[in-house]
Amino acid sequence: MRVLLDEILPHDLAQALAEHEVVTIQGLGWSGLKNGELLRRAAGQFDAFVTMDSNLQFQQRLDGLSFVVVVIHAHSNRMADLRPVIHLVSAALTDSVPGSVRHVGR
Repeated sequence: MRVLLDEILPHDLAQALAEHEVVTIQGLGWSGLKNGELLRRAAGQFDAFVTMDSNLQFQQRLDGLSFVVVVIHAHSNRMADLRPVIHLVSAALTDSVPGSVRHVGR
């Protein structure tokens, strides 16, 4: 599965999701893009977008996207706080259908 990590997430998360092909927004040179433009660019290129932006689904229309959005709920974006939910992120990536929004974590 081809996964795009939001720019607020640490690059170490890509290594923790090694069973997937993970790309970062920074790696693509997409830093600073507004969410709408980011989602348009991701369409057709990625199977999933992983973020901590819990407001994304209220700010953007996500139904009909060609990829799943996984929203992580953790105390912070530090790996120490993300490690306990990595297995939930992996499960959400595997079990979700395009156009859905999956919330994982606390």
